[in-house]
Amino acid sequence: MIISRTPFRISFFGGGSDYPVWYLRYGGAVLSTAIDKFCYLTCRYLPPFFEHKFRILYSKIEMTQAATEIQHPAVRGALQMMGIERGLEIHHDGDLPARSGMGSSSSFAVGLLHVLHALEGRMASREVLAREAIHLEQNVLKETVGSQDQIAAAFGGFNAIRFRPDGLFAVEPVYLPPERLVQFKSHLLLFFTGLSRLSSEIAEKIVASIPAKENSIRRFIEMVDEALGILANGNLEDFGRLLDEAWQRKRALSEVVTNSTIDEAYEAAKTAGALGGKLLGAGGGGFLLIFAPPERHGSVRAALSSLLHVPFDFEPAGSQIIFYDPEQDYEQAEFVFGRNQR
Repeated sequence: MIISRTPFRISFFGGGSDYPVWYLRYGGAVLSTAIDKFCYLTCRYLPPFFEHKFRILYSKIEMTQAATEIQHPAVRGALQMMGIERGLEIHHDGDLPARSGMGSSSSFAVGLLHVLHALEGRMASREVLAREAIHLEQNVLKETVGSQDQIAAAFGGFNAIRFRPDGLFAVEPVYLPPERLVQFKSHLLLFFTGLSRLSSEIAEKIVASIPAKENSIRRFIEMVDEALGILANGNLEDFGRLLDEAWQRKRALSEVVTNSTIDEAYEAAKTAGALGGKLLGAGGGGFLLIFAPPERHGSVRAALSSLLHVPFDFEPAGSQIIFYDPEQDYEQAEFVFGRNQR
C-alpha cells in the first residue's frame, strides 16, 4: 500500500499567463504558495480474490473490470497514460472540497501520478510529476486548465513560477526573513463561499477572452515582480492594494468570474478594513482570499460571518509519499488460488 499527500495552493498574481495559449507565445509568471491543506491518495494492487479488477473510492465508489470502464476521468486517463493494467484499489480523501479554486484537480493529478509511480517502484522527481500532470490534464483529458497548479502541487513552497515560450518553466523560491514572512502571513484571511463550480468551464470563457485582454494579462505578469519587491522591502499594505487591482482586472476578463454574492462579500470585507483580496481559481465560487491589517481581522471576520473562515499556513513541501509498504507479489497467490479451484 502506498499513500501520497499533495498540497493545495493559493495563487496571488499572474493568473491567466499560465495558460499555454498565452505563455507559449509570450511567456508568463505567477506568484503562489502551497498551503497546509492536502489531497491524500491511497493505492494498492488489488488481490486476485475479487470479482472486480479496479475499485476507485472518491465521492463515488466504482468497481470495474477494465481501466477503460472507470468513470473518474483523471484516474482513467492516468492509468491509460502509464499503461497500468494490473488491478488496483485507489482511495481519495481531501482536506478541502473539490471545485473550490484551490487547485484541487491538479493536486489530485499530481498525487495520483506520484502514488502510481511509487507503486511500480519508481521515484518520480518534482519536475516529472508537474510535467506529467500538466500533460494528463491538458492533453489526455483535454481540460482547459493552466499550468501553475500542477507545479505548485508538485514542488510545494512559496514561489514565483516563470513560464517560457519554449514550454519550459522555472521555480524560484521566495526567500524572506522569518519575521517578515510571519508579518506577511498575518495579513491573510481565507473564507469558503460555499459555492462550487467546474473551473474548466469558466476557464474556457476566460481563455477565449485572452486575445482581447492582452493588456490585462501583461499587467498580471508585471504584478509578480512588483509583489516580490513589496515583500522584499516595501510596505506590506501595498501588497493588499495590488491584490485589489488584480481582482478588479480579473473581474473584467469575463462575466462568469464573479457574481453578486461574491461581490457583496468582497465589498463587505473592504468596508471592514480589508485592503484587497481575490477569488481563488478561475472564479465563480470557491475560496475568497482577503488581505487586511491584523488589527482589522476581527472586523473582517464579523463582516463575513456568513462565510466559513479557514485558518491555514504555508506548506514548504510538495507532493510526498508518506506511507510506503509494497504489496506481496500475488502471482504465486493467484496460482495457488487457481489450483485450489480445480
